[in-house]
Amino acid sequence: MARKPRKKREEECADESWLLPYADLLTLLLALFIVLFASSSIDQERMQQLSSVFNDVFDSSSGIMDSEAPISVPMQKPDSSENDDLDSSYLEDQYSLGEIQEKLDDYIAMHELEGQFETQMTDEGLLVTIRDSILFEMGQADVSEQYRGLAEDVAELLVLDRPRHVMITGHTDNVPIQTAEFADNWELSMMRALNFLKVLADKENIDPQYFSAKGYGEYKPIADNSTASGRAKNRRVEILIQPLVTKEGAEVIIP
Repeated sequence: MARKPRKKREEECADESWLLPYADLLTLLLALFIVLFASSSIDQERMQQLSSVFNDVFDSSSGIMDSEAPISVPMQKPDSSENDDLDSSYLEDQYSLGEIQEKLDDYIAMHELEGQFETQMTDEGLLVTIRDSILFEMGQADVSEQYRGLAEDVAELLVLDRPRHVMITGHTDNVPIQTAEFADNWELSMMRALNFLKVLADKENIDPQYFSAKGYGEYKPIADNSTASGRAKNRRVEILIQPLVTKEGAEVIIP
């Protein structure tokens, strides 16, 4: 019996040449979407850089993934040696003020004066606050003899290696005062600051030319004058020990 002829295999490899232009089309679409996205989220300069990259890619007939990313040149850091010197001078001066604050805090702790004394570093310098109750009698501007030694101790702590401006300010509560000696709280606060300054200036090694005094009366309260405790806090004398170097690094000129 004769064999049937085997059916000729008809399957042949499919022609895949169409995949190349299809891949190019996808590449172009991908580039288009990238450009559209980039144009909506970056500035004009970056857009021009990106456009230049794509032009180079297409001119060289290379694929998107074969192209190297644009290299951004980092900005050169400005020479900050001078600024560093200024900053270090300011920080050194702040450290010196901190040492003065530490000495004052030790004195406050030793004499258990936490409720009457307070120190605080501010932008204007080292601020020392003293409640009026340990310096003056009610409605009086003369430093009490009982606490004159305390004022002299503070003066001793203000003997500095380098002279600094020291501002003494007086403050009162808002309770009106009108006596034969003082017409208002403004006068009372001014005289309290001045009399306290005189006690400091009498101390040996204290140079009075670096000290000044002023009074604010009731116009710079730090607490609510509607309560007794608030009024007690507002009645105070402040000592501001000023820095020698500003934040900008400029030296404070002391006349």
